Amino acid sequence: MGWKDYIPFEPLVMIACQFMYAAMILVTRKALSEGLSSLAFVVYRQFIAFFLLAPLAFFTRRGPNASSMGWKNFWLICLLSLVGITLNMNLYFGGLSLASASATSALGNLLPAITFIMAYTIGLEKLHLPSARSVAKIIGTIVCVCGAVAIALLKGPKLLNDEFLPIRPAFLHGDHNQWLLGCLLVFGSSCSWSLWLILQVPVSKSYPDYLSLTAWMCLMGGVQSGVVTLIVEPNMKTWNLNSPFQLFCCFFGGLGAAVTFLGQSWCIERRGPLFSAMFQPLSTVIVTLFACLFQHEEMYMGSFIGTLAVITGLYIVLWGKAKDHEDVSGETGHETTLSAEVSDNESCTIDLKEPLLPGK
Repeated sequence: MGWKDYIPFEPLVMIACQFMYAAMILVTRKALSEGLSSLAFVVYRQFIAFFLLAPLAFFTRRGPNASSMGWKNFWLICLLSLVGITLNMNLYFGGLSLASASATSALGNLLPAITFIMAYTIGLEKLHLPSARSVAKIIGTIVCVCGAVAIALLKGPKLLNDEFLPIRPAFLHGDHNQWLLGCLLVFGSSCSWSLWLILQVPVSKSYPDYLSLTAWMCLMGGVQSGVVTLIVEPNMKTWNLNSPFQLFCCFFGGLGAAVTFLGQSWCIERRGPLFSAMFQPLSTVIVTLFACLFQHEEMYMGSFIGTLAVITGLYIVLWGKAKDHEDVSGETGHETTLSAEVSDNESCTIDLKEPLLPGK
């Protein structure tokens, strides 16, 4: 056994990715609060990520097995870019500019539950109610949704001072409209990201080069987001970067997108998507802690309870998915064993007096 067997590289990479995610959320939230347009930020971020990924994608896709870009793949990638980048990123960062960083990060954990609902609606997921795994996925989804509602609608006492308020609907506060709109935008972002995950299945079969695919998506998403920005905010001052920190935020966002994609894709390839999803709530904990300590973000009891509910529901859904994976693996192994036994039995019935090619 080498030294690599004693170092858990995959968990370390996933933890580093979660810290990178948290840093991107906090830095971006600070830049947006200083007046940076969320629409312009998405354009800058995607083009920077493209320029960082394009050379790597170009030099790794050479060879006879490289995927070709035809009209079919072009339009499929355009659709993926529209759903996964243009809609998802603009809704997400628009919500981040209106709601808090901790609430935005917590609502991002709705992704497995929303994906399960969409997949079940179109027939990709099956439910067998007597089984524990199906019940777990249903209960986990309900808990996630209830937690999201609590984050959006409940406040209550602040956790970092002695002020006491009963837990009550947030619409009794003056800033409710802005907060609720931000939560709704983040929820819409999770829905578009879930749809992107489902659409990626047929596109990956047609264009299996994931690194080149991501580079193309960053480019097309940047172009599409630029068109949206020109339509929604035609004022050219929207594109201004008013401070070195905003310029750093755009570069850091593009760099973080490229690095986290490569790290997470590497972990998924080695340990599977479930392993990657298990680390997702870590970024919520990091964002909440640092936002309260360094950005003096207010944390209310209602949001805290909602965050715990979303994370709990996430792990319940992941447990059900893990059981599905175990059952599928067991059935595949059983079928392989039966095939081997049948092959052994057939080999025992061969008559050695008969020719190997009886048709000859």
